[in-house]
Amino acid sequence: MPRVWVDGLPVQVAEGARLTSALGLPPVACRDLSGAPRGPLCGIGQCFECRVRVDGRETLACLAVALEGMQVRRD
Repeated sequence: MPRVWVDGLPVQVAEGARLTSALGLPPVACRDLSGAPRGPLCGIGQCFECRVRVDGRETLACLAVALEGMQVRRD
């Protein structure tokens, strides 16, 4: 089972799982550009509500597969 780091905390996820599973579902999966809390909405990369930074690059948590050692930031 891969371990990813979410805001500096280790999270174990199932093999092949998307990052949304590592972030947890409500209350807060990520934050929008103003800093307001957001959760995944569509799950297919269309709404951009699950934007996160992975290893310093912006991506959508619903599309990214969790890999061992990823550094995920919700800010």
